[in-house]
Amino acid sequence: MKMSLDSCVRLASALHGAWLRRHLALLLALITLGGSLLKATQPLAESYFSNRRNVLNVYFVKFSWGWTMGLLLPFIFISNYFVQMDVLFAVRRITSCVVGTAVWFISTRTFLIVENFTGECYESQNMTVLHKFENRYACRKQGHLWLGFDISGHSFLLSYCVLMITEEIAVMNELHRVEQKPGKATATIIKSLFIALNALLLLWVWMFLCTAVYFHDMPHKIIGTAFGISAWYGTYRFWYKKPFSPGLPLEIGNKNE
Repeated sequence: MKMSLDSCVRLASALHGAWLRRHLALLLALITLGGSLLKATQPLAESYFSNRRNVLNVYFVKFSWGWTMGLLLPFIFISNYFVQMDVLFAVRRITSCVVGTAVWFISTRTFLIVENFTGECYESQNMTVLHKFENRYACRKQGHLWLGFDISGHSFLLSYCVLMITEEIAVMNELHRVEQKPGKATATIIKSLFIALNALLLLWVWMFLCTAVYFHDMPHKIIGTAFGISAWYGTYRFWYKKPFSPGLPLEIGNKNE
């Protein structure tokens, strides 16, 4: 079992080089653009993943921030502590999850404000405008449709989660150099969390691709993805390099010194 876990860790680590971190945002942007063009010009046939009620969407994507934070929080704290052997450094690093949660909350609320401001309420059967409902909540509460500029929350959240996970698990490359520090049980926990985060990463990329080819209009997905990439760039590529910030994962910070 140990050899199997170690083999998985080595394989996953080999895929997370500096090249991937430098170009992942561009790859996500290309997925959004390419998928949107495909949807607009040559839509794919209906499939299990084009159904919003598919199990991955219902039980994973709709709770993607919870899944991401549930795995990232313990991984960031334990792995950064055993790389640096400094509990204050580890606590500082997990505040990146607080920052990310604030970004998630503000962005999703902004999307709802935009949709509410730009939309109108339609009767669900004959699609006539119902002027008596002036906001999204009241309209939907009565079983009607509110149609406005619906920025893709999935494009935003999945792109942001993918970029954030990729940055944080880079510390595993540094942990290999100090593997004698954690005890056997702790090392197993770190490696198990690392593998789980990689599995989650693959799932988020797949569902991001499904969003691009099956759902939303092109402007909605482009703006949503732009929000996700901008949130990542503003934190990991700018603010986290400053002294008064959560700081970068140690392996990345070392390369930037």
